[in-house]
Amino acid sequence: MDEERRTALFLLLSALSLLVSFLGVGELPVDAAWLAVLLCGIPIIKGAVEGLIREFDIRADVLVSIALIASVIIGETFAAGEIAFIMVIGALLEERTVAKARAGIEKLVHLTPRTARVVRDGVECLVPAEQVKVGDTLRVLAGETIAVDGVITSGQTSIDQAVMTGESLPVDKGAGDEVSSGTVNQFGTFEMKATKVGEDSSLQRMVRLVESADAGKAKIVRIADRWATWIVVIALSSAAVTWLVTGEIIRAVTVLVVFCPCALVLATPTAIMAGIGNATRYGILIREGDALERLAKVRSIAFDKTGTLTYGKPSVVAVESFEQGISPERLLSLTASAELRSEHPLGKAIVAHSRSVSKASLSEPKDFRMLAGRGVRGVVDNHTVLAGNLDLLFDSSVSVPQEITNKTTECKDDGCTVIYVAVDGRATGFIALSDTLRPDAVDMVRGIERTGVRSILLTGDHPQAASHIAKSVGITRIHSDCLPSEKMLLIEAYQDNGDMVCMVGDGVNDAPALKKAFVGIAMGGIGSDIAVDAADIAFVSDDIKYIPHLLGLSQRTMNTIKLNLTLSMALNFLAVVLAMAGVLNPVAGALVHNVGSVAVVANSSLLLNWKKS
Repeated sequence: MDEERRTALFLLLSALSLLVSFLGVGELPVDAAWLAVLLCGIPIIKGAVEGLIREFDIRADVLVSIALIASVIIGETFAAGEIAFIMVIGALLEERTVAKARAGIEKLVHLTPRTARVVRDGVECLVPAEQVKVGDTLRVLAGETIAVDGVITSGQTSIDQAVMTGESLPVDKGAGDEVSSGTVNQFGTFEMKATKVGEDSSLQRMVRLVESADAGKAKIVRIADRWATWIVVIALSSAAVTWLVTGEIIRAVTVLVVFCPCALVLATPTAIMAGIGNATRYGILIREGDALERLAKVRSIAFDKTGTLTYGKPSVVAVESFEQGISPERLLSLTASAELRSEHPLGKAIVAHSRSVSKASLSEPKDFRMLAGRGVRGVVDNHTVLAGNLDLLFDSSVSVPQEITNKTTECKDDGCTVIYVAVDGRATGFIALSDTLRPDAVDMVRGIERTGVRSILLTGDHPQAASHIAKSVGITRIHSDCLPSEKMLLIEAYQDNGDMVCMVGDGVNDAPALKKAFVGIAMGGIGSDIAVDAADIAFVSDDIKYIPHLLGLSQRTMNTIKLNLTLSMALNFLAVVLAMAGVLNPVAGALVHNVGSVAVVANSSLLLNWKKS
């Protein structure tokens, strides 16, 4: 029988025994409430003694144990049983809250497939997932979970990526598309080449993040523990004074009962874990328990540009032709054909764009040459095509008209990269490429500003590209041409002036800044392992639109903690005064006190479904 079922059974038996004791049913040789004391109270006392002996840790259990023993000594067995019973209920509620909060994260641990279909020498064999090596060819059938990260080599399918990205609909995939471990193949069969296996796979990286999420690290939890220690001392002193002044030991015992700092101790960890659970629903993994506490104090949020505000991949944004006999569509087709065998990211982006806008197949280039640092040369449909930078055209004695120069200058001012195209020895036009802005970036920055937090752009890009992106999203504080060390020093300078900074980045070059920042947020989906390891928080799906929600959640969590602490201390103070005055007896005191504990847990659990309006 597992722990939860045993606890439930003990609670049921204890509840029945307390009911029998309260109603006075039957003539029993001993008070039926003794069963509740034994089943629920003994574990509490045992835990308190072990904590004192092994670690000299004065926790809430110490005062509860003293109150239990004192109640039994003065003959208030029902009160002792009630205290123990409601304490166990409070602990069970806390465990349920924590379990519910973590459920969305921990399911990742159980998603790791145990086997994979590896194709070797044309023969398919089923092997343990941990034996898959980088470069292996895997076959994935419909309905199967993908074992490792990789690239599809053949076949068409749709992938359910909800567990990794939160997307509600399957995503169509084909040859050349990347797939992640833990996602599910919805239709058909495909083959893939393994690129990241074992501990390096996406799912295992997320599992490591899960295992590092620990609300016990929150600084404010440790503060509550110190308060609990002082409350034990004050409670014992108050009980002693009450006994000396009134001469009534029952009042002193009642003081001990109501002084138990259970609600105070529960106030913070339940709120932190509920906040972590809420964030998980939006694809946000919080690695450090005190990250929410620190995030609530942030006054500025700094963004890397590439891969954070933008997708980090070049895409075609303009095709301009200045030759009457060649349309922009024809210019794109000629250039894409010339770039067909290019390994350069810009060339691949042009090819991909051409295929996306036209169903016509590209011509195979003849006499293809890739000129390092210049561009490509090839013969396409009997036309000699040059595609590259100005140096390529100058080396080939191709002059560039002022009209083209003026237009390309405008594109460069907007942060674009320009590929000049010459056909048969004449400068024909150009193709402009740019790192595409994420569609949610503008609304995200506006949402951040509404929370009272200011935005900063920290990027290694040149000033024109940085300025264009910053202007597009509404960021006014810009730092461009930044080396990794310079990003770190800039954040340090802000924080030395009392401006606590949250850094959002994705690459290895962002790791120093993520570590230096008061809070570091990494783009977990496309970000490097080093960036994720350096951060306090990771976005599984790279969906930056939830950053305002995260900021609001941190503030809401801290407000919940403060409310919990205030209410618990106010309730304890009122109950102590009533106990000293003789208004409350041990039974009523136990009820009043533990109602506060349950209320704190219930209030924290509201964070699980909180949503920024």
